[in-house]
Amino acid sequence: MSSRQVLQVFEQYQKSRTTFVQTVAELATRPQNIETLQNAGVMSLLRPLLLDVVPTIQQTAALALGRLANYNDDLAEAVVKGDILPQLVYSLAEQNRFYKKAAAFVLRAVAKHSPQLSQSVVDSGALDALVICLEEFDPGVKEAAAWALGYVARHNAELAQSVVDAGAVPLLVLCIQEPELSLKRIAASALSDISKHTPELAQTVVDSGAIAHLAQMILNNDAKLKRQVFSALSQIAKHSVDLAEMVVEAEIFPAVLTCLKDPDEYVKKNVATLIREIVKHTPELAQLVVNAGGVAAVVDYIGDSRGNVRLPGIMMLGYVAAHTENLAMAVIVSKGVVQLAIALSEEPEDHILSATAWALGQIGRHTPEHARAVAVANVFPRLLDCYLKADASEDLQTKAKKSLKNILQKCVHLPALEPLLHKAPANILQHVVGQFSKVLPHDSKARRLFVTSGGLKKVQEIKSDPGSALHEYINTINNCYPEEIVKYYSPGYSDELLQRVEQYQPTM
Repeated sequence: MSSRQVLQVFEQYQKSRTTFVQTVAELATRPQNIETLQNAGVMSLLRPLLLDVVPTIQQTAALALGRLANYNDDLAEAVVKGDILPQLVYSLAEQNRFYKKAAAFVLRAVAKHSPQLSQSVVDSGALDALVICLEEFDPGVKEAAAWALGYVARHNAELAQSVVDAGAVPLLVLCIQEPELSLKRIAASALSDISKHTPELAQTVVDSGAIAHLAQMILNNDAKLKRQVFSALSQIAKHSVDLAEMVVEAEIFPAVLTCLKDPDEYVKKNVATLIREIVKHTPELAQLVVNAGGVAAVVDYIGDSRGNVRLPGIMMLGYVAAHTENLAMAVIVSKGVVQLAIALSEEPEDHILSATAWALGQIGRHTPEHARAVAVANVFPRLLDCYLKADASEDLQTKAKKSLKNILQKCVHLPALEPLLHKAPANILQHVVGQFSKVLPHDSKARRLFVTSGGLKKVQEIKSDPGSALHEYINTINNCYPEEIVKYYSPGYSDELLQRVEQYQPTM
């Protein structure tokens, strides 16, 4: 047998291995093939190919493993149990850039499923190797490493702390300064995933100088990058007054407000979330946003959005209004109540209705003037519907009830209260009658209207326990009228009159 024929056997074997890994990698892109591959024992066949002498076979085997592990946590678990992670980590330090990208992809695919699988990635020593990859010259390797680190960090504070301890943050901040857009996006996303857990982790990101570099990108043309930038700034600002002030000091206002009109839904939502996370902390921060035109911009945004995209804007108005009377008035002046009233009548989802009811309660609870502004937007009947809705969530019922009570206790605009006399259940009715008992003794015109509109008649029909607050309120109202008027509108009075007619003996 000639040496050529001997070598042909090896060539044939190499060709078969190459065809095998390429075909498996291709098959792994289609979900319908995954179960068949798994049952055929694909994991144990791919594992030795990670150490193949031919670099392209190694890379394609890693790619196939990544695609499989990405599909579900069972396959990711199989990668862990098959002792594949230590091989990948070893190769990350030794191999070429193509292999590094493929190996980082496998680590990311395993880490994404659960905190436990992420912990396996950490335990395999992958973080140090991934952080070294962040210093590679090739942007594709940096991107793959940043992505894997972000997926580890996103699960919980302990895993994020492991990423920080490995020294990733300063290098991720350098990555957001690179020219490649995809690298910027993924590095910003990883910083967001680290910042979101605790004030301490967010502070670590801030200490590495991230805010200034993120703030420079808020007007970038790339929508996907802006999503991540606003997400990262929100995750930093949400934790404390100090962190929120640092974000504001990067002079992001009024520039961010233009992004509330961005064509990309996620950009808009993330900007609204950022503004919400800033205003919630203190009246001073809320005032700063109001002065920059933030409330008017968010009111327009609520008008232009629907569903979950609306939610952070609705909550932002609630937070602003909650701080002080003047800030609540700023929301009213900017037509915030009108937009919230529209949202309350349009939105089908309970959690959005809860937030809207809460925000209206924060606006109306300050003074009679604030309560009137909410009342004239015809909000009371809708809040009552939310409270009485048979299939309403507990949160919606609680928030609608609390908002109604808060606004009612300040409302002296009687035309808005009157419909509630006829519809409200006893626990709400008490507050409605209470407001009438405050206003009627001092307003003769209102007393007359109360009679002609049927209000007085309705009050006589209300059953109350002697000594209760409701009973006191009804007595106060009745004391505003002559006794015969009260009697006239009392239930059963017409029968009593007829009885007197029957018993009356005419004098001849």
